[in-house]
Amino acid sequence: MKRMEIPIKQAAREEDSSGGSRVPFPEYPRPAMMRSDWMNLNGRWAYAITEKPDIPARADGYILVPYSPETRASGVERQLLPGQYLHYQRTFHLEEVREGERTLLHFGAVDQECRVFVNGREAGSHTGGYLPFTLDITGLVRTGENLLQVCVQDLSDTSYHARGKQRLAPGGMWYTAQSGIWQSVWLEQVPDLYIRYVRVRADIDRRRAYIRVTASQKETPQKEAPLVGAVVSFRGRILLETTFPAGKNVSLEIPEMHLWSPEEPNQYDLTLQMGEDCVSSYFAMRKIHVEKSGKGIPVICLNNEPYFQSGVLDQGYWPEGLYTPPSDEAMARDIRRMKELGFTMLRKHIKIEPDRWYYHCDRLGMLVWQDMVCGGDPYRSWFVTYMPNLLPVTGKLFSDRHYGLFGRKNPEGRREFTREVRETVAALCVHPCIVTWVLFNEGWGQFDAESLTAYVRKLDKSRLIDSTSGWFDQGCGDMNSIHNYWRPLRMKPEKKRAGVLSECGGFACAAGGEAGAQKVYGYRFCRDEQDFTDRIVRLWSRQLLPNVQSGLCASVFTQLSDVEDEKNGLLDFQRQHVKVNEETMRFWNRKLAEAYRSCAGRSGSEDE
Repeated sequence: MKRMEIPIKQAAREEDSSGGSRVPFPEYPRPAMMRSDWMNLNGRWAYAITEKPDIPARADGYILVPYSPETRASGVERQLLPGQYLHYQRTFHLEEVREGERTLLHFGAVDQECRVFVNGREAGSHTGGYLPFTLDITGLVRTGENLLQVCVQDLSDTSYHARGKQRLAPGGMWYTAQSGIWQSVWLEQVPDLYIRYVRVRADIDRRRAYIRVTASQKETPQKEAPLVGAVVSFRGRILLETTFPAGKNVSLEIPEMHLWSPEEPNQYDLTLQMGEDCVSSYFAMRKIHVEKSGKGIPVICLNNEPYFQSGVLDQGYWPEGLYTPPSDEAMARDIRRMKELGFTMLRKHIKIEPDRWYYHCDRLGMLVWQDMVCGGDPYRSWFVTYMPNLLPVTGKLFSDRHYGLFGRKNPEGRREFTREVRETVAALCVHPCIVTWVLFNEGWGQFDAESLTAYVRKLDKSRLIDSTSGWFDQGCGDMNSIHNYWRPLRMKPEKKRAGVLSECGGFACAAGGEAGAQKVYGYRFCRDEQDFTDRIVRLWSRQLLPNVQSGLCASVFTQLSDVEDEKNGLLDFQRQHVKVNEETMRFWNRKLAEAYRSCAGRSGSEDE
């Protein structure tokens, strides 16, 4: 395979405007499974956009990875269209390629389909724009300089692939489509026998943690499983040391119980050694479940105590980088700001973040409801949006096996979504912050919610499931999950499922430099920031607090920040300005938590 050449004038111009050799996101990308020796491949890559899959003779210029070409931060600002090909190219240098070692190439996320080539030979391919993947490129690399090339296609919202809220024609609640590499790329050289996967499940009632380490080599009757050495410590003090075989579920009794919560995000450090491979990880002891209150109403408990989750809808879009934040600290700053306003939960909306975002939620103490990323054929707005809003009762009358109505006629699209649900759970279940899986939102690409709920329950019994957030409830999952922007809220308690208001608010309030914006989208429009705060006070005092008595266990306010046309954020799009009165917001979130603790007296366990 040929190498793209950079035109001399273009290379010089890009060099002059790059401001030096800044490498975005220098932090290790996967803190829950970290090695000390690794190579960051973020930075300047050559790129080209073509109408054919063949690698062109010349590049169009440089792009700053991991920013998509559509973004300002990338230095490109060009939209990749369906039918076009986005080519990436860079070199990397290996001091030595040794026998008995593997070379692993990791991608955080590439939207949407890609083929990867190393030194002119294909290393592998991947479909799915939101999930991490790893390629073993051992047989393709050499000592010295190596050539890495990636070819990407993105059908965006013209296919059934997962796309979230991206649209080629954005507007309103739909945002600018992005493509290509949008999370970190890195490389590791590991022993031939290495740790592939780590999973820890906490059981606070039995004071135990169940750990499973998957090795790169599968055990066979002729070959015993390799041994793993584990050291568990808390705040620098070693609590236990043990050895166990890879590939087995091992129970560890935790000698000191320090529970994880938003108020006290305690974590245990975990060091794993298998042969010559050493991995640093962490876990936490926490429990989430639904049980009956003293009034016989289902309530959500954290660590066996009733705990109201006051949440914010978090789209994860940024003005400079769309899906990609400006820095690692910017992700942490969003989380800290919401905690400062008294919120205890973020609903990550139709997007999967870089692994470090979840790490920050783990260490800072923020509960997360993780949405699966929707896809499917074009949605019928009259059916999935207008009808259930005008006539809410109709949402309960339709089975989601009417695939055509829900944009899910394509059987391959349904299989792909199911596969990506499994991969999402596998990729993110290491993070204690995640307490709920949200399968479908407002009927977007919804299908077979009941069977998918049972499927996810087998994959992960340690978290709650919101099967159908909004409407088109199929009666499954742990939550009766309501979206309410227009009407007085009247919760009706169920016998087994907890009542949650999984979206509310949507008050549009342009602020700062966006005050003169021509397009302002929201569900209710505010005169100014005082009106914005007043509307939030009325929502909390007249809607949320009274319904705690009727079984309201969680609420999700729309939303964390403005996004493009949407001006309904607590923060502006640039995250420079808080639009709500901060002390007022903290006060009403405290009132909500206190009311829930007072109302949710306990009577028994979830099994009773």
